[in-house]
Amino acid sequence: METLGNDAADFRLDSGGGSVAIERLLGRGLPLAKQNDAQRLELHYHALSNFMKMFDIRSDDRLVLLTDRLIDPRVINAISGVAAAQGVRPVEVRMPNTQIEAIPDDVKPILDKATFVVSTWFCSVIDPYCVRLRAEQGQRWVKITYFRDLDLLHAPHARFPVEIMSQLIRNTAGRYPRDKACSLRLTDHRGSDMTVELTARMNDANLNTNRWRGELLANKPGAYVHYIPTHGPNLYERGPAIDHADQVVPVNGIVYPQWAVGFERPFVERIGVRFADDRVVEVTGRSEEAVILRDMLIGSRLIELGCGFNPKWPRHTIYPAGSNSPGVLHYGLDLAKPSDYIKKTMPNWEEPPVHMDLVAFDTTVTAGPNKLITNGFLEALRDPDVVALAARYGDPVDLLESWPE
Repeated sequence: METLGNDAADFRLDSGGGSVAIERLLGRGLPLAKQNDAQRLELHYHALSNFMKMFDIRSDDRLVLLTDRLIDPRVINAISGVAAAQGVRPVEVRMPNTQIEAIPDDVKPILDKATFVVSTWFCSVIDPYCVRLRAEQGQRWVKITYFRDLDLLHAPHARFPVEIMSQLIRNTAGRYPRDKACSLRLTDHRGSDMTVELTARMNDANLNTNRWRGELLANKPGAYVHYIPTHGPNLYERGPAIDHADQVVPVNGIVYPQWAVGFERPFVERIGVRFADDRVVEVTGRSEEAVILRDMLIGSRLIELGCGFNPKWPRHTIYPAGSNSPGVLHYGLDLAKPSDYIKKTMPNWEEPPVHMDLVAFDTTVTAGPNKLITNGFLEALRDPDVVALAARYGDPVDLLESWPE
């Protein structure tokens, strides 16, 4: 083999008196991913089993669908079909898009009567009204941000066993110190070094939420879950952590994200986002992306550190809300003002233009003395009980560490 330069295009393979550019041979040593009809049918029914577990609609349920005009209507038909099999007739409230920041007053009387809610609306998790309905009335909610196209039932992450995700989450929760203050620290080789200082009450309040208990199905009163189950609980979430809206959480330091939702490609420049007392106070860099982020992020507040827990989510697919591959982080920021860039670039984004997700694939995260993530690899993936559970469903290495691109 001869090397003619530093670029990948300059690598050539000598063959039969000639040479072939390496890029022409990519993938020739790997098996084809083609599936026959029988395989596709088996995998599809595997995904349907997960679907039926999630939409556990019962004969006495009152189902409300909070939807938008941009969703694949087959998704709504599929959920309505499950309801019809139980004799349940859903009530649907449809909006132009998902960017609803609070439940409208004229919708509240409809929502008050629900026992099971399926929603595409952004406000589902954060509106205090929705939180109260789950806490006081025991409503079960499924957010379908990641199920906007019925064809996603054919995706590998739709059939990944929910039980394994639950165990991954519980094991990660077990790495947090409980009943004591906890410093959550995030670092990487680019120089990121940020800490979130959590009191014992703040830390426990986050870990006591249903998803941190590994409850990923809408089968218990007060449930709030995602379908497709990809987005795990947040390593830090402002909502359960704070006592009042104006509370300052000690979030300090700098992060150098690798990418952000709404940007065509990962950042070439090392762009720094500096936090001081819960707010972004500086964005460094000279590139076009840095200028856009500087205008967008100054004054914004961290509301979540999202972490992926589904090993079959495509690792480098970050739209619509950050990758959900294990160990990938997204920094969810509430902006100080609506962003014109978001409005122009993603007019129909599932989030409103007052939110942004920065993404990092290689962060190391510690909770007190314990590592949760090392260089973007979720430590719980190799826990013996997780591996043993995965072995029930197939080869553990393939299930847990063979990540789709």
